[in-house]
Amino acid sequence: MIEIIAKGLTIGLLLSLSVGPIFFSVIKQSLTNGHKGGLAFAFGVSASDITLVLLANVFTELFLSLQVYEKPIGIAGSVLLIVFGLYFLFFKKIKVNEDGKVVFKHRKRDLLKISLSGFIMNLMNPGMIILWFTISTSLIHFSTRNKIVIYTTALVIVLLADLFKVFLAGKIRNKLTPHNIHILNRINGMILIIFGLVLIGGILFYGNWQH
Repeated sequence: MIEIIAKGLTIGLLLSLSVGPIFFSVIKQSLTNGHKGGLAFAFGVSASDITLVLLANVFTELFLSLQVYEKPIGIAGSVLLIVFGLYFLFFKKIKVNEDGKVVFKHRKRDLLKISLSGFIMNLMNPGMIILWFTISTSLIHFSTRNKIVIYTTALVIVLLADLFKVFLAGKIRNKLTPHNIHILNRINGMILIIFGLVLIGGILFYGNWQH
C-alpha cells in the first residue's frame, strides 16, 4: 500500500510543480478576484481534474482508438486557451470603488462563473487531457482499489498546491492597484495565448502534442 500511495504522491507532485496556463491562472484569479475568486477557480479546476480522471478510466480503450484524431482535438483545446487569453488581454474588466480601490466582493453568480471558467479551461487544456489519459493507460492493470488510492492521493495533492497558491497570492493582493491588476491580466492573457500557439505549433509541425 505504501508503494501505491507513493505513486499517487509522485503524480500529484509532478502535476503541482508543472508550470502551465492553469498554474498562472490560479495565481492571477487570486490576485484579481480575491481569495474567494481564487478558491472558486481552484475548485473548478479540481472538479475538472476529477471529471478527466473519471472519463479517462471509463473511456481508456476509446481514447486509444481516438488517438488518430489527436490533432483536431489538440487544436480545438489550444484555440480555447487562445480565446481565454484574448479575453484577459483585451476585454477583462476591473471593478473599483469610489476611492479607486479594487473591489473583491462577488455575488454567488460571479463565483460560479469564475469556477466554471476554471473547469472549462482545465477540461479543454490539451496537455491535461493527454496527461490524465496517459496516466490512466499506464495504470490499466492496477486493481480498482489501488487506482482509487492513487488518484485520490494525486488529486488531493494538486488541490492543496492550488490552495497554497491562493494563500500566497492573498499575501500581496491588498498591495495591488487597478493599474497593476490590469497589467497582470494582460500578462496572463499573453501567457495563455503563447501556450495555445506553442501547442498548435507542436501539433502542426511535430505531429504529436504529447512531447
